[in-house]
Parts: sequence; structure tokens; C-alpha cells
Amino acid sequence: MSTPSNVPLDSRPPVVAPPNTAATRPMYWSIRRELWENRSITIAPLAVAALVLFGVLISTIGLPRKMRTLPTLDPARQHAVVVTPYCMAPAPIILTTFLVGIFYSLDALYGERRDRSILFWKSLPVSDLTTVLSKASIPLVVLPLIGFTLGLVVQHILLLVSTAVLLGNGVSPARLWAEFRFFQDPLVTFYGLTVHVLWFAPIYGWLLLVSAWARRTPVLWAALPLLGVAIVEKLALNTTHFASLLRYRVEGAIEEAFVVKPQHGSVGIIDQLSQLDPARFLSTPGLWIGLALAAAFLAAAVRLRRHKEPI
Repeated sequence: MSTPSNVPLDSRPPVVAPPNTAATRPMYWSIRRELWENRSITIAPLAVAALVLFGVLISTIGLPRKMRTLPTLDPARQHAVVVTPYCMAPAPIILTTFLVGIFYSLDALYGERRDRSILFWKSLPVSDLTTVLSKASIPLVVLPLIGFTLGLVVQHILLLVSTAVLLGNGVSPARLWAEFRFFQDPLVTFYGLTVHVLWFAPIYGWLLLVSAWARRTPVLWAALPLLGVAIVEKLALNTTHFASLLRYRVEGAIEEAFVVKPQHGSVGIIDQLSQLDPARFLSTPGLWIGLALAAAFLAAAVRLRRHKEPI
């Protein structure tokens, strides 16, 4: 009687190694999937960037006259007049990325249950944790990077076109290039984006949690409980602590992370490294409480996705 050990080596079936999930990079491809399925992530910021660039370029028609009148202004006002268009140009683009992140988060987990594509995606060897984290990375990482890149591109295109307009009208662009802070401004913008991403993390976490739980109209389920608590507090206790807390979560990043008072004649423009206060921001309890809440919301969203059925 023969045993398996007596079988010749050449006739044994080949041993199949288990798939290497690390080599397939599930997180990377999950993020790529989100970009493929949600074209607004890139299209909306690009459209706003084009609109901003068009509008600001039209305003360069009056730039030569503005530069000729600079000597009549005080030095602080001169700096503000020169750099304000370039400092403010990225703002609508970055604001658009935050708005896209809000609407994306509301639909990220709800949409796949509504169109039942969750049945397909859950059949793949990708964990619920990886799926939820890839969706969270869109508003927390991908969209801010898109806004930052487009903002810099718009700034530099505007600077080059302004230089050409000034030269074409016989005005030296030296003052323009001297006032524009090439190294400080990108650092300030990147710092501001990072600050707001960390500060808004619990907002995105809450929206993803609601998206994983709601059976319909997630936008109402995301907003009504918060409004309800604020209204009940006002009617029952005649206080507005919860409403103030919500307002602080929306507006507090500027207060905690920047020196709000103008310095060195900045006239309200934040374009200097001296106006940043990372030490105070990192020591703010609201930051760490918010990050803890964001982690709890994401953990709950992972659990809900694991057990929720298609709508």
C-alpha cells in the first residue's frame, strides 16, 4: 500500500502560495476607485480654478494704473494692494475642495448601499477598514492636495500674466516681484490647509458615519440632530453652549492656529511665517478632542458597513 510520501515529486500538484495582499496595494487602488467613480473630486476644483483665473486676469487690466498710484499710499497699504489678488486667488479653490469633501462624505457609504454596488465591492478581498479609510482620505488628503496644487498654479500664472501686462504698459514689475513672497506664501497655504483638515476631521468623520447608517436623505440625518440639540438647549435652558461649540468647530482653526492681529503692515493678509502659531494649535484641547471623535466616528462607520445591507 502506497502513502503520499511515496508519490514521486514530479507528479505532486504544485503548491499555490497565498495571495500577497500587500503587493496588490488595496488602499492605493481603493483611492483610485473613488477618483474614478467621483469625477467631481477633480472636475469641480478645476472648474473653479479656471473661473477664478479668468476673473482675476480680467482685473489685471487696471494693474498698471494701480501700480502707478502706489507711491501715494503708506507702505502697509502698498503691500496689501499688490499682494491681495495673489493671496486671495487660491481661497475659492480651497473652499470648493472643502465643500466637495462634505458632499462626497455624505454620499460615500450611502451611495454604494443605494445602488447596491456594495454587493460587488464586499466580494473583493478588501476589508471594511481599508474601504472606509480610503473614503476618508479623499476629504482629508486628496482634495486638500488638489486645492493646494491648483492654488499655486493659479498664483504663478497670474503673476506671469501680470508681469507681461506691466511690461506691455511700460511699468516695471520689480515692485510686484519684490512684494510677492515666493517661499513664505506656499508654506503659509500648506500650513493653513493642514490646520483646517485636522480641525475639520470630526466633521468628515460624522458625515461618513451618517452616510454608513442612513437609509435615505443623509444630509437631513447629518444636520437635524445637531440643530435639534441646539434648539432644545435654547428652549429648555436658554443657553447656546452647543451652538457655540458647533460654531467654534467651524471657525476655530483660524483663531487657534494663526496670529489674527495684523503684523508688519499685513492689513489682515496672512502671508508671513510670523503669523503662524503651530505651538498654540497643537496644544489646543479642541484639536485632540476632535481627532478622538473623528477616530470614533470612523470606527463606527467601519462597523456599520460590515453589517449594513443594501437599501
